[in-house]
Amino acid sequence: MNDATHAFDAASEQLIDAETDSVPPVQPPAAMSSTARILLGVSLVLIAFNLRPVFSSASALLPEIRSGLGLSPLGASLLTTLPVVCLGAFSPLAPRLAQRVGSERTLLGVIFLLALGTAMRGLDSIPLLFLGTAIAGGCIAVGNVLLPGLVKRDFADRAALMTGCYTMALCAGAASAAGLTLPIEHALGGSLSGALAAWAVPAVVVGLIWLPQVISTKNVVKRSGFRVEGLWRDRLAWQVTLFMGLQSALAYCVFGWLVPILRERGLDGVTAGAIVSMSVMVQAAACLVAPQIAVRGRDQRMINASLCVIAVIALLGLLFAPLSTVWLWAALQGVGQGGLIAVAMTAIVLRSKDSHVAAHLSGMAQCVGYLLAAIGPLIVGMIRSWTGSFAWCAVLFIALGLGAAINGWYAGRALQVNARTIETP
Repeated sequence: MNDATHAFDAASEQLIDAETDSVPPVQPPAAMSSTARILLGVSLVLIAFNLRPVFSSASALLPEIRSGLGLSPLGASLLTTLPVVCLGAFSPLAPRLAQRVGSERTLLGVIFLLALGTAMRGLDSIPLLFLGTAIAGGCIAVGNVLLPGLVKRDFADRAALMTGCYTMALCAGAASAAGLTLPIEHALGGSLSGALAAWAVPAVVVGLIWLPQVISTKNVVKRSGFRVEGLWRDRLAWQVTLFMGLQSALAYCVFGWLVPILRERGLDGVTAGAIVSMSVMVQAAACLVAPQIAVRGRDQRMINASLCVIAVIALLGLLFAPLSTVWLWAALQGVGQGGLIAVAMTAIVLRSKDSHVAAHLSGMAQCVGYLLAAIGPLIVGMIRSWTGSFAWCAVLFIALGLGAAINGWYAGRALQVNARTIETP
């Protein structure tokens, strides 16, 4: 095992402990019975499954939403962009909510509000469609921040297994919504509202599973004082943040627009959804493999830049290559995009000196990064509206990929951000 692997392992342990300053463990894992731990682990994985269908379910039905509700091209662009904006805008609230009421109770509220927001999208009203999407996006933002901390806190001895299950559940949720939303609409007799609202059902079920575990939890919330200085003035921290944001912009272009792109190219909706579903599942596998490759080198510059190239070339193939090859390009895009997500998260860990810096760098990268990522799907919709075609999106994909590759190259250097943790009374 080389120095980079040791550094990754050490930084991972620091990131696990980062949560203890704001939300101390409810009980040590060893104190749980094996049945309770299994139920907890299954619950967390099921919660993760529900954090992505909002994105890909609307994408799968976007032509029907536009025709059925009379949504303008600009409105369609805003609909795909809104939940991504919420990811950046609401993620800073998560630690504050956890400090006040505890992670478990916050997550319970998130799940039921997510179900409410998802159900509101099926009420045949454009204002309620946007309001429900915003509520769901805000809930996903809070869940994104809290759920990894719970996984790392309560399963420190099974961190690799649980992280893999958690990541695959996120991808499975996105893939299921991409592949099943249109068949659900057909099964419901062409009910657009029913297909959109259907994804509230798994959220309600998971909330009911999570409820008794929260009730039985005796949670004492306290906070040790500290602050992190110098992070927002550090160039490397911004390079990590821009790498996260620009690769996320590519990802949410895929979530929001790949099904409409493939349908415009002549594929039927079910086939287009199945292709995107397969691509997202390949992302899950790439998420597991890419960090292991990344930490074996002296730095991560080459793998960061190479994955950007793969993701962009695959998107160009999906735009222009013969339809007979579209499954191949979709699989390649899954490799590139899934690897990018994983190495961007790995960069946050490796570039941090201690647990507090890691936690704050993660917050900076997610808050700014997701707000930046929202630009991607918005511009795709604008290009489609202005030109009547998705072809010119190739320029956007190349620009995003180039920006991600440049910042990924600098973020991949074997350095650490120039920030420090200072204890306060």
